[in-house]
Amino acid sequence: MAKEGIPFILVALAIAALLAIGGWWIGVIVFVLIAAFLAYFFRDPHRTVPDDANVILAAADGRVTRITEDETGTLISVFMSPFDVHINRSPITGTIREMIYSKGRKLPATRNEASYVNERNTLVIEGEGLTVRCTQIAGIMARRIVCRSKIGDKIERGERFGLIKFSSRTDVLVPPGFEVSVKLGDHVRGGETVIARPIS
Repeated sequence: MAKEGIPFILVALAIAALLAIGGWWIGVIVFVLIAAFLAYFFRDPHRTVPDDANVILAAADGRVTRITEDETGTLISVFMSPFDVHINRSPITGTIREMIYSKGRKLPATRNEASYVNERNTLVIEGEGLTVRCTQIAGIMARRIVCRSKIGDKIERGERFGLIKFSSRTDVLVPPGFEVSVKLGDHVRGGETVIARPIS
């Protein structure tokens, strides 16, 4: 489980304990169930990273809601519902060259404009022969973007670098020269699902 979830769980359990002292057992059950859901929400499962070092991986679990292409590359958006794993993982092996935080709005993360107007944090990861931009985007329910990495850190494919608390989305800008391996509506797994491969 992600350590960031521990305070939420402890608060829910503390409220349940206080309600138990007061004998309000319905409330106790409600807050125990809330604590159980929070433990589920902040789960941090093991992932098997593909052996192929040339591919680009999904940065988060969730549903592919957007694939758009322009001169800068292909943007692939993954929406994380409250039932998805919210740990963010690096799509490639490389060095974090930039980190750009923007304090923005709280539009629903399913809307495409959320990529440009919501609170977000972009990591520019420079790998061997390619650079990928990975953006954590807060949604209407998200309360905080957590990024554990910093500029200059070397990060491996599939390595955890942060999470977003509650529903949100993650965008990965795939550079030109890669072929997208997913389609709209696909459910992907962070650090495990290949979202793009080099064009042969």
